[in-house]
Amino acid sequence: MYDADQNRTERKVGQKDIKITARDVQVYYGTNHAIKDVSVEIEDKTVTAFIGPSGCGKSTFLRCLNRMNDTIDICRVEGNIAIDGEDIYDRRVDPVQLRAKVGMVFQKPNPFPKSIYDNVAYGPKIHGLAKNKSELDDIVERALRRGAIWDEVKDRLQAPGTGLSGGQQQRLCIARAVATEPEVLLMDEPCSALDPIATGQVEELIDELKQNYSVVIVTHSMQQAARVSQKTAFFHLGNLVEYDDTEKIFTNPQDSRTESYITGRIG
Repeated sequence: MYDADQNRTERKVGQKDIKITARDVQVYYGTNHAIKDVSVEIEDKTVTAFIGPSGCGKSTFLRCLNRMNDTIDICRVEGNIAIDGEDIYDRRVDPVQLRAKVGMVFQKPNPFPKSIYDNVAYGPKIHGLAKNKSELDDIVERALRRGAIWDEVKDRLQAPGTGLSGGQQQRLCIARAVATEPEVLLMDEPCSALDPIATGQVEELIDELKQNYSVVIVTHSMQQAARVSQKTAFFHLGNLVEYDDTEKIFTNPQDSRTESYITGRIG
């Protein structure tokens, strides 16, 4: 079982700052114990991949990081999760404000039925990030550039976001997520609905995004995890089995369950 305290004492000089700290996290759906005793430290400006078989808890744990599980009546989260040392489950924390700080991109591209411009402007508007139209224009352009889609849409910002291709829609959703200047970006299987070319474009974008954000990605593709992440966490049956540098997880895993998953014996 992964030991966060041991990992902390072994932390070497020069490693990146810790952005997210989870301690003894439990998640229950009614009587079903979905996440068991998960403790992990997630670094800033790093891509961290969550891998494991279907139903192992990786997406459930990801949704703990921006309190998306709050929207499920029968879901109960216990333990402690902090971002920059602040407990995100403190009752004084507004989940809406938290989700501006912790952006999320879902499995299926889900642009709003609005223009490309309004898709990106929506978050900054409701959070009061722009004083006027000129500032909003700047925020939209900056987000679309960060989403690596500005050059493709700059001449048709009033066209519907739903009219874009699947890969473009997903990059638009990434632009929408970064428009509120989040510090953490969560991605739940962001490429599973995309073709190989669009997947490659999103993976390139993920690599660029780590310069500004702590990126956490859930993926069913071990090849994708190996390509885009620097850290990998392997989940199995609700447990965090192993968490380490991606290269080490894929070439020299310490737990036999990790090795069995990597080599295809379990899945």
